Amino acid sequence: SSSASPDINLNSPNKGLGVEHSDSLSDVPVEGAVGNVANPLPPGLTEEEAEELRTELTKVEEEINTLRQVLSAKERHATELKRKLGLSPLNELKQNISKSWQDVQTSNAYVRTAEKLGEWNERVTSLDLYLSASATLDDIAHSEAYKKTQETLSQAGQKTSAALTTVGTVISKRLGDMRYDA
Repeated sequence: SSSASPDINLNSPNKGLGVEHSDSLSDVPVEGAVGNVANPLPPGLTEEEAEELRTELTKVEEEINTLRQVLSAKERHATELKRKLGLSPLNELKQNISKSWQDVQTSNAYVRTAEKLGEWNERVTSLDLYLSASATLDDIAHSEAYKKTQETLSQAGQKTSAALTTVGTVISKRLGDMRYDA
């Protein structure tokens, strides 16, 4: 049981803060051995230096917890103030998105990209290849073959729809007949 006591004290968050803890540890001769087995010291670090670091770590962790509590209280206060001002999280999100989009639109990269795209669009639309492709698509849309294909597809669609309606009617009629037969 005496070897379990140093392990508990070594991991205690209050280690080094109370006089009785350090006294009781210094009385236990196997403290170094137990400490090294549970948590070996890095090379070049003495037990005294490790003890100082543990004490400092404990203090820093306590400060972190205090700061978390203060931050939490401040966040609750800010939320209450926003509620009183009628600012909902959704409104804030909308404002942030709107502001972000304005920032993007006025950024140099966005402006330069928009200008480049405009230049490329002008170049592409002025190319002979683009003009001939547009004319070809226009010719196809007005061609007899295209019109006939469109008409055929339209008629096929109408026939399919009529066939499905007929099948549906037949199935409904048979189901109705089955009900009367039963």
